[in-house]
Amino acid sequence: MATISEALKIAIEHHQAGRLQEAEAIYRQILRLQPNNPGALHFLGLIAHQVGQHQVAVEYMQRVIKMDPKVPDYHNNLGLALQEQGRLEEAGAHYREALAINPDYAEAHLNLGNTLRELGNLNGAIERYRTALRLKPDLAEAHMSLGVAFQELGRLNEAIAQYRMAISFKPELSESHRNLALALLLSGNFTEGLKEYEWRWEAKEGKAQKRNFPQPIWNGEEISGRAILLYAEQGVGDTIQFIRYAPLVAKRGARVIVECHANLKSLLESVRGGVMSVVARGEPLPPFDVYVSLLSLPWILDTTIETIPAQVPYITANPAAVTAWRSRLESDKGRFKVGLAWAGRSDHKNDRNRSCALDLFEPLAKLPDVTFYSLQKGEAAKQAANPPGGMVLKDFTPDLNDFADTAALMTHLDLIIAVDTAVVHLAGAMGKPAWTVLPFSPDWRWMLERNDTPWYPTMRLFRQPCPGDWPGVFARVAEELQKLVGSGRPSGIYKGGV
Repeated sequence: MATISEALKIAIEHHQAGRLQEAEAIYRQILRLQPNNPGALHFLGLIAHQVGQHQVAVEYMQRVIKMDPKVPDYHNNLGLALQEQGRLEEAGAHYREALAINPDYAEAHLNLGNTLRELGNLNGAIERYRTALRLKPDLAEAHMSLGVAFQELGRLNEAIAQYRMAISFKPELSESHRNLALALLLSGNFTEGLKEYEWRWEAKEGKAQKRNFPQPIWNGEEISGRAILLYAEQGVGDTIQFIRYAPLVAKRGARVIVECHANLKSLLESVRGGVMSVVARGEPLPPFDVYVSLLSLPWILDTTIETIPAQVPYITANPAAVTAWRSRLESDKGRFKVGLAWAGRSDHKNDRNRSCALDLFEPLAKLPDVTFYSLQKGEAAKQAANPPGGMVLKDFTPDLNDFADTAALMTHLDLIIAVDTAVVHLAGAMGKPAWTVLPFSPDWRWMLERNDTPWYPTMRLFRQPCPGDWPGVFARVAEELQKLVGSGRPSGIYKGGV
């Protein structure tokens, strides 16, 4: 019979090889024989962290730290579990504790840097990343994180250089490839960026969204006469943006089936140009021959900035629903009608940068002859009950059961002003005038240093002049809206109705 130390060694070998169930079984067997074995407790905590059971990981790590508070790995790994729970200050405290024990612990400097970056302290994060790289120059994850910090500061060329450095040290680091892709796309380099973006399937964020069917994945080969499933891989806004590619696939002679979020089904049935059927996720799928994600279509179809299919509208509202909404807005006839959305999904990775509070729209509040309409759903919708002083804000969102309802309401509005969320994608896809307010370091699709977008011809972009400067953005939006309202709806502004 193996000794406990021998059993622990075998378990660690399983663990390092990715055989987590085998490793966990041995760790638990060790604990039955020796309930306070620090190695088994620590590694069970690591497995819990790896499989997403972060509170369980925290409990294991806290238990082992009580037994031996002077092991830096214990504090570092507790910090990782706390960070996954969003407990950033607590995580940072344990990274600092690890560094107090071992100041040359490169990974703890890296992890503390990541915590500081999430807290908005980019300069402090960069200092930690540089320290990690001084201690361990080939630490690919530190190069990658340094790239992310540079990108958030708008130092895009430096970010790209760091992502490439990370890949040179660790070619299989999928997150670096994905980050490189996003940076290249942000810079307008679609040729290399879209190719690199296919690495997202291997990255942590992409794995849960990938579909696996027995049919082959379509890679652009001849498809005439065959049925293809296009599935929604990411968020609602992404689906609205990239459904524009479905008619291009249909033009190749394919019978196109679209699988999407349930709240998009009726809306996407309006897509023109050959979509055979639309199915909500979870509903039975009709037979198909090949399949592919909507977000892989730009790469497969060799999209460049110049060839983005941007004919709008490619989504339209249901005429009966449009008529039903007309009477509800009749009392605001003659007033300028503006739809607002101020927050995206709270679980979005970049939500802290892209979302804001309704209060920041205060510079728009006192413009004469303007009625605002909330298009905000989710937890942030509650803010509509207390709009900025002087703002006339109407809230029909309890009656917006899906995006087809939102589209019907939006048809009657003169302008949409919103953060980077599904609402602006819907407005753009409908060909509605839309003003999108963006963080200093925006999502890749908005690129840099331009106030328009090749994706949506009727959209204007308003960017933060420096990181976090929402007041600067809304001051400018208010100035432009005042000009627009004062000019009496100049040519090009949709007048509402159908």
